[in-house]
Amino acid sequence: MQKTFLIILILVSSNAIAQRNKLGGDHENLFRFGVKGGVNINKISGKSYKEGFNFNFQAGAFVQLNFSNRFGLQPEVNFVQTSSEFTNDPNDIYYDLFQGGSQKKSKLNYLEVPLLLNINVGPSKRIKLQVGPTYGGLLKQTVDSLKNNSNIYKNGEWAAIGGVWIQLPLVNLGARYKLGLTDLNAIDNRQSWKSQSIQVFIGLTF
Repeated sequence: MQKTFLIILILVSSNAIAQRNKLGGDHENLFRFGVKGGVNINKISGKSYKEGFNFNFQAGAFVQLNFSNRFGLQPEVNFVQTSSEFTNDPNDIYYDLFQGGSQKKSKLNYLEVPLLLNINVGPSKRIKLQVGPTYGGLLKQTVDSLKNNSNIYKNGEWAAIGGVWIQLPLVNLGARYKLGLTDLNAIDNRQSWKSQSIQVFIGLTF
């Protein structure tokens, strides 16, 4: 499903570029909106987790308020999937949370609301640096092999975002780094669990 979505988006984008190039593309309106989708390459750091990043899906919509030739605001609403895997070390302090077996993976679905400052680089306004905060509300958490159905992650997360946005005629693409600021551990305070992710996306701007 994720691959199909990206293929359709790329095909639509290619046709849109051809149409927009006929009209010229450096003009930037005060108000614009659009959609985007891509991959969320994430990890949760902490003594209980295996090292390495996991590949997941993200998609959302945004509004651009370009209030000057240099600066603008970009609020967004995004659905973001993340995942992680616990270690199998029996000496881990949370080992007794799980039943026997090696299936100790978690999947988290968030509704994230970033508020980003766009900073245009160069006269064309095609390249924007983006910085700002984001808040993610946890929609669902699924953890394999738990002994009970209690929630082990907090219901919300604050994070900081930095990245680059490339605005081609009608098509947008970019990459971001997101650093979690909230301790996700809802069990106790014996360990701190923090998230981080690299987000790569492509979309349409109208």
